[in-house]
Amino acid sequence: MSLLVNRRGIVFGVAAVALGLLGLQTWRGFAAREATPAVPAREPRAVSVVVAHPTLKPFAHEVEAVGTVRANESVNITAKVAERITAIHFEEGQYVRKGQLLVELDSAEARAELAAAEAELSESRGQFQRSQELYHTRALSEAQLEQVKANLLASEARVAAARARLEDRMIRAPFSGRVGLRNVSLGSLVSPGEVITTLDDLSSVKLDFAVPEVFLSVLEPGLPVTATSSAYPDETFAGRVASVGTRIDPATRSVTIRAVIRNPENRLRPGLFMTVKVVRSEREALMVPERAIVPESARHYVFVADEGVARKREVLVGRRRPGEVEILEGLSTGDLVIVDGTLKVHDGQPVRVNPGALVAELPT
Repeated sequence: MSLLVNRRGIVFGVAAVALGLLGLQTWRGFAAREATPAVPAREPRAVSVVVAHPTLKPFAHEVEAVGTVRANESVNITAKVAERITAIHFEEGQYVRKGQLLVELDSAEARAELAAAEAELSESRGQFQRSQELYHTRALSEAQLEQVKANLLASEARVAAARARLEDRMIRAPFSGRVGLRNVSLGSLVSPGEVITTLDDLSSVKLDFAVPEVFLSVLEPGLPVTATSSAYPDETFAGRVASVGTRIDPATRSVTIRAVIRNPENRLRPGLFMTVKVVRSEREALMVPERAIVPESARHYVFVADEGVARKREVLVGRRRPGEVEILEGLSTGDLVIVDGTLKVHDGQPVRVNPGALVAELPT
């Protein structure tokens, strides 16, 4: 029994000594920490960046679309009457002038009718002259004179009708232009409405194209346009807007624009597919390099170097062109916009502008 008590005493004694040593060590640790001065936190390192001033530059408003070429004037040459062709006075692709005779139809019957009508007119004129003399001598009443005059007028009308029927056999060019392919042969019988050939005025051409309705407010007659075609890849054709359509297509929400382009060499042909740009008058726009823009969801930001610190600022962007973006709100010409280094900075980050790294001019 006494042995068990002695063992317990020894254990408790060892434990007490161990606790005392542990307490002493802990006290010494606290004392050492209190005596050691605090080490200040390391300041973030400044990031080297390239900056640029936003610049006011002329910026033309351009609207790009695709369109189809139409002739300035275009018509199918047809006959009014069913008759046989007796003469053809044009060659395919020939330039003809307004009123030039293109095709003659058989007119023998029409000429005979005209000759008969003219003979009747000549007799009616003679009767009217004699009746006037008799009227002055009181040998003819006024009513009888009026009847003779009516016969004269009817004869003149029959002559005019006969001449019109004869003219229907003479098919002429309604305007100056270039004729197309010939679809008939000498001696063939043509019927009313049958296409003999085509006639196009290509001295200038119309270019019809559609643009979204959002551009309606910036489009007006007289605006300059430039057009290109894969048929002439190295050339640009200049023209002007002639008219703006009065209706908006409810299905596509677009409006049709018609431009007129000079075509003195007849190189542009009806049906040609072209890409067209409408250029509105230039205006001053605040521009920054495109690489300075930091998009986040539907918003756009830039970093501005302000007294050695990067400040994140939201901006409202407008139109774009290669390498540049228009800034509508959020910047002024005096700001220093970080152009290179945006991926390495955050709001409040110290920055260092490299000597000679200020972009004074934006690329045009």
